[in-house]
Amino acid sequence: MHSLRDLKGIGEKTEKLFEKLGIFSQEDLLRYYPCGYEYYKEPVPIRDAVPGEVSAVEASILRTPSVRTFGNRSITIAMLSDGRDQLQADWFHMPYLRTRLRPGMRLVFRGRIVEKGNRRVMGHPKVFTPAEYGEVEGRLLPVYPLTAGITSQLIRKTVGACLASGLSVPEYLPEEIRSAQKLPEIGGAVRNIHFPESEQKLQEARRRLVFDEFFLLLLGVARMRSQNIRSANPFPMKRGALPERILASLPYRLTDGQQRILAEIQEDLESEHRMHRMIQGDVGSGKTILAFLAMAEAYENGYQSALMVPTEVLAHQHDQALRGLMERVGEDPDCCAYLTGSLTQKEKRVLYGRIESGEVRMVVGTHALIQERVHFKNLALVITDEQHRFGVRQREMLGQKGGENLSEADDSGEELPGPHVLVMSATPIPRTLALILYGDLDLSALREMPADRLRIKNAVVDRSFRPAAYRFLKKEIGEGHQAYIICPMVEENDETDAENVTDYAAKMKKEMGPEVRVGKLHGRMKPAEKERIMREFAEGKIDLLVSTTVIEVGVNVPNATVMMVENAERFGLAQLHQLRGRVGRGSAQSYCIFVSGSSGRTIPKRLEILGRSNDGFEIAEEDLRLRGPGDLFGVRQSGEALFELGDIYRDQDVLQAADRESKALLARDPDLSDIKYLRIKEHLEAYARHQNADNQPK
Repeated sequence: MHSLRDLKGIGEKTEKLFEKLGIFSQEDLLRYYPCGYEYYKEPVPIRDAVPGEVSAVEASILRTPSVRTFGNRSITIAMLSDGRDQLQADWFHMPYLRTRLRPGMRLVFRGRIVEKGNRRVMGHPKVFTPAEYGEVEGRLLPVYPLTAGITSQLIRKTVGACLASGLSVPEYLPEEIRSAQKLPEIGGAVRNIHFPESEQKLQEARRRLVFDEFFLLLLGVARMRSQNIRSANPFPMKRGALPERILASLPYRLTDGQQRILAEIQEDLESEHRMHRMIQGDVGSGKTILAFLAMAEAYENGYQSALMVPTEVLAHQHDQALRGLMERVGEDPDCCAYLTGSLTQKEKRVLYGRIESGEVRMVVGTHALIQERVHFKNLALVITDEQHRFGVRQREMLGQKGGENLSEADDSGEELPGPHVLVMSATPIPRTLALILYGDLDLSALREMPADRLRIKNAVVDRSFRPAAYRFLKKEIGEGHQAYIICPMVEENDETDAENVTDYAAKMKKEMGPEVRVGKLHGRMKPAEKERIMREFAEGKIDLLVSTTVIEVGVNVPNATVMMVENAERFGLAQLHQLRGRVGRGSAQSYCIFVSGSSGRTIPKRLEILGRSNDGFEIAEEDLRLRGPGDLFGVRQSGEALFELGDIYRDQDVLQAADRESKALLARDPDLSDIKYLRIKEHLEAYARHQNADNQPK
């Protein structure tokens, strides 16, 4: 690895800022891809600038700018003229511009223009001399996800220095695959994803890097599939009475879909072959009770089971629910336990011993379950919730926990296979794509919702609706409920016009008043801090949670009845539906407000699909149809994603191509032993290590 400090201009302070973005080396920097691009078009006359779009105009400053203050806030206002028309330029919190922008100076101003009455106003424009603008005119410049203290300009400069230093990205795909898929070499692709020579070169670079992401994942999936096919059942089970007793104790009846999938799970557990099944179903469709019933069957047969979930809060909630079920039917609730990273070392040591002895037969936990110090006596069933949050490697590692204390081989000398695997996901991926992404699993789709679930009421609105939305939020909170507001950004970014959690949370504290407890949550927080915020929200200590999409999974709050999503047009429909699933989990009527920050006519029409359908699978299919090639210059979706660049909807053709190539490669060389595939094998192992490191408890 090459240190960032080896690059000119990078000192200790700047290095620490890059580390906040997860960039610890020059290699990490080259993999820190732009989230969008800005095209610096030729300046136009003021009258030709299109409202709502980013434009550049060359104009003179008419008079000394004025500065208006509102408490601790200020706005600097300058009047501009191109000799024919006038334009007002506004900057917030930049009073020093009053002395820098002098009357008569001719400059280029670049920003988004809006019409306010009979005036045209450019908000927070960037300012260039004509010579400076000439250097970037006609170019695509990358925009990066940022943190406080770092600008896209700094990242661009540092990436440029890194590339200029001669650091190369070694090629690992053989010519036969690159030629068949018309893919550029990796080095050129990396250079063009950061500094595109043209729109076509950018498209080619992105396609190559997306192919790599899909190819490595699918190669891992295909290898797992080949290992799993027809593997013997090392933990055969017999149908017992415990699942039926639990069902009889429930205050509701399973839906037809739940009964069908429960039968499939039980048949798998009792068959001659090991289970590898995935349940796809919307949030609230009843997947968790099926997991508990499968764990109960393993318990009754004398085996252990483990359920791995994304967050500590959810692990604790599931443990409490499972203990309650067992106690209700007369079983010892202490056969259940939960294991998370926040337990004390003493608590962990005691629990490790209880798990290894077999005293604990049902374990719910986070990534802490796959630590080396965790040993099971006879782990027969492994369940992962929201499997894309863990990846193939994590599921495989937990699966290897089965049989640890059994003999390494049976009488024939063959290695014993691992435990049964059940995967649950509320991410509504169309079946055509799910068969590719989860090719090592049998799929079960849970389409029905429990009869007692109230349909979420939806509204798609523009920004003018915000005051009414705030009043509605306050009303619901006043009645004892809780609410979410989702923003696409963590912090303010001058280069991206989107709402951010940091400023929005501060605004809500003023808007809602002291009686409403406002919290904020985003992915850049330390894991312990994120867990604390989610726990406080789950316990009702926070009334209004302003969050990024990190809240998409990981907490169950039946008391939350309203979700408001800002800049809804920036998210895929399937992701918006997944977010919406955070409300509507209790008995009270719930609501979702999608706020569009775009003036484009097609955006509200696209979002209206969410208003007419609560079926995640239908929405996913619509998302697949509507995404098309995507917006080349748009901002990458925020939140936790399975891939850095790839989008299974937008890039479905690349996904299918990567699937074909990975299967063809393993058909030619299942062990990747040919010398020409050695680099692929090394890359696959490095990819697995990287995925593992990303998902270890911090």
